[in-house]
Amino acid sequence: MALTGVENLAKLPELKNKLLWTFLLLAVYRIGVHVPVPGVDAAALADFFESAKNTLFGLFDMFSGGALGNVSIFSLGIMPYISASIIIQLLTVVSPELARMQKEDGAAGKKKMTQYTRYGTVLIAVVQGFGIAVGLESMASPTGAPVVLVPGWGFKLMTMTTLCTGTVFLMWLGEQITGKGIGNGISLIIFAGIVAGFPRATINTFQLLGAGELSLFVLLLLVAVMVAVLGVIIFVERGQRRIPIQYAKRMVGRKMYGGQTTHLPLRINTAGVIPPIFASSILLFPATIANFSQVAWLSDIAHYFSPQNIVYNVLFVSMIVFFCYFYTAIIFDPKDIAENLRKQGGFIPGIRPGVKTKEHIDRVLTRITLWGAIYISAVCVLPMMLIQHFNVPFYFGGTSLLIVVGVAMDFMGQIESYLISRQYEGLMSKGRIKGRHSF
Repeated sequence: MALTGVENLAKLPELKNKLLWTFLLLAVYRIGVHVPVPGVDAAALADFFESAKNTLFGLFDMFSGGALGNVSIFSLGIMPYISASIIIQLLTVVSPELARMQKEDGAAGKKKMTQYTRYGTVLIAVVQGFGIAVGLESMASPTGAPVVLVPGWGFKLMTMTTLCTGTVFLMWLGEQITGKGIGNGISLIIFAGIVAGFPRATINTFQLLGAGELSLFVLLLLVAVMVAVLGVIIFVERGQRRIPIQYAKRMVGRKMYGGQTTHLPLRINTAGVIPPIFASSILLFPATIANFSQVAWLSDIAHYFSPQNIVYNVLFVSMIVFFCYFYTAIIFDPKDIAENLRKQGGFIPGIRPGVKTKEHIDRVLTRITLWGAIYISAVCVLPMMLIQHFNVPFYFGGTSLLIVVGVAMDFMGQIESYLISRQYEGLMSKGRIKGRHSF
């Protein structure tokens, strides 16, 4: 049985159920974005965010899928979980016990690491939720109307509990999507939040055009830049550095095995969309808390951490480069690859098996990761330049496009793998998506 079109995907019962689960759980997330936290004046809050839409709040609101602007139960989004994941992964580097648990304990060790990440998520969500509750009490609309109707410890505790519960529920949703659906649940939640803001950003852009605040030339330039960035993202994300692998011939019984030539594919951007998400989550939290406060020195901190400031951009690029190398080192171990090749009788032509092979793979990976980090940094700094010079929405920047395109390609890739594993042909020709090229 061969399936040759996208329209036939739903004819596979298993895949149909997985897709339905994915879209259903994402719909639950989008509904929750519109459930507000009790005790907040929605009109005053809308006025405040309207005046701050092109500031750091706009970027944070994008990652929360519009939940922060509504002060909904999902206002913290999935960022506490991402922050906890960063902390746990950093600890595995400095803690031999956690590193051993991750590598040697198998499924049990992975389960423990997941449990630690969950505990860390709750702790971070409690701290952030309390900070937002305190900040909301000090906020007022441009007309002077207070955002919180009845301030006090009751409101603080209720808001902290509500926001923490919302984050834990989102974490559970992500795990359910990963387990019962298709794709990475956490990435898809961020993807859904960004995509949901595209129509609103488009309307806002045309409103700026109609009001004369945005010229037709700038709008056409914006579209051209978006198309160019989109093309660059797809081109680089499909790019590979292929290391040739030769397998030695060997006799097993009376049969000859091996002798074939293949390659080891190394992606230009091995870390995917993780570095900008990690970097943004770290930079957004302290600056957002500072923005909520009326203290002068905290306001100065918020100014330096705003996307238009050079300090923010330098830190942002530095963290992207760091997380590109860090995350690549976590998910790709040249030593394990070299060892597996040696056990299977494979070798790189001109390179000795073992340590020399490991060093060669590591050297190549280090070089292409540098170019991948430069590419991600250039794409993600683009929205800051657009905002500063043309006053356009955050959604049209490189960060959002990188996340949307990257997650969409991973999602389609998992569907492809699912079909290949069942010997079906769909979304591909000869078992692969076209467009893959090598560097």
